[in-house]
Amino acid sequence: MAARLDPHEIEHAIAPFVDAGGLAGAAALVWRQDAEVASACLGWRDVESQLPVERDTIFRIASMTKPITSTAALMLWEEGRFALDDPISRWAPEFSEMRVLRSMRGPLDETVPALRPITFEDLLTHRSGLTYGDFHPGPLAIAYREALGGDIDSHVAPDAWIAALARLPLIDQPGATFHYGHSTDLLGLLIARMENAPLGDVLKRRIFDRLGMVDTGFIVPLDKRVRRAACNGFDDEGHLIRLSAVPGGAALPERPDDMEFVSGGQGLWSTLDDYLAFARVFVSEGTVDGMRLLRPETLAMMTSNQLTPPQRANAEMFGRRLFAQGHGFGLGVAVVLEPDKATPIRCGGGIGAVGWPGGYGGWWEADPNDRSVLIFLTHNMVELHQLASGIGLDVYSAITRFQALASH
Repeated sequence: MAARLDPHEIEHAIAPFVDAGGLAGAAALVWRQDAEVASACLGWRDVESQLPVERDTIFRIASMTKPITSTAALMLWEEGRFALDDPISRWAPEFSEMRVLRSMRGPLDETVPALRPITFEDLLTHRSGLTYGDFHPGPLAIAYREALGGDIDSHVAPDAWIAALARLPLIDQPGATFHYGHSTDLLGLLIARMENAPLGDVLKRRIFDRLGMVDTGFIVPLDKRVRRAACNGFDDEGHLIRLSAVPGGAALPERPDDMEFVSGGQGLWSTLDDYLAFARVFVSEGTVDGMRLLRPETLAMMTSNQLTPPQRANAEMFGRRLFAQGHGFGLGVAVVLEPDKATPIRCGGGIGAVGWPGGYGGWWEADPNDRSVLIFLTHNMVELHQLASGIGLDVYSAITRFQALASH
């Protein structure tokens, strides 16, 4: 029987940030050794109408989507549908002859040939040379935006999106360095090509239906929208408001039902219980309640660091080193290598614990050492310039406090 943790302790850890207006609300859960230890829901899912966060509130999970898409890819890998060192041009001939920028911020016509093809392993480890346009101000950012549309909701259909991405230069040689970006989006669309079905249908059949994830998908059905968290964010003075649009124009205020493009990197909505069902895969050797998603040896590979020491040292985002100490990166998830140096914001826990946070404040970790899963969901939607001025940072303090409390 798992040791009990008073739910009020979780509330007391998170409530100061909600009460101070630094966080609209949150849903948090602790699972250990096949039992729920504690959960708490507090604050608002919609700060304007003051609808409360509840156990079944549906949140945008942003990049918490990436481990799900990566898992689906490895399920296909187990079936022999591709090899990790296969060139992706086998399924996307658009990527047969890639060019690489001489300078990340330089002119788009100053390039050199790619030294080798992009592989599936490159996509799973973000070593493909793809990026997010907004990470590199300059010509590349403009070209990404014009060619690909919104990062989550794009008017560009999947085949056209793949072709448009392939026409853009890479920012680095394939396999050279970890660069966070559209690798998982491309991986998801290649999964769809392999399965000859939309990615949402593939994920539903292979993962969501099998694990009972009834509220997870790329669109929230009309009859469930009353449970959906609003776009809670901040004005430029740091006051909580309901935003009229998702920051950065990544998503539309309401996604059209007939939109074909889906973001396998950041497009899913989910709930506390749905994501728990998925995260338990990582503390039960790939099988949840008798339903196997991955073989134990596949899961072990997925959750092992794949980056070389120089790649760990040089991987960065917004000028911060991601894996220089504490963490490495496996196939779609961060991996704890040095627990005493692991920043909880990526994931904490013992050696081999995994996780990957979402840009709207969602966070999780799964630690096979004590078979624990911690999940924190919120909508904390912040523009990059607001983050730079210190607005919206309370979510990281709340996660850190929750993780420290829940890990004892």
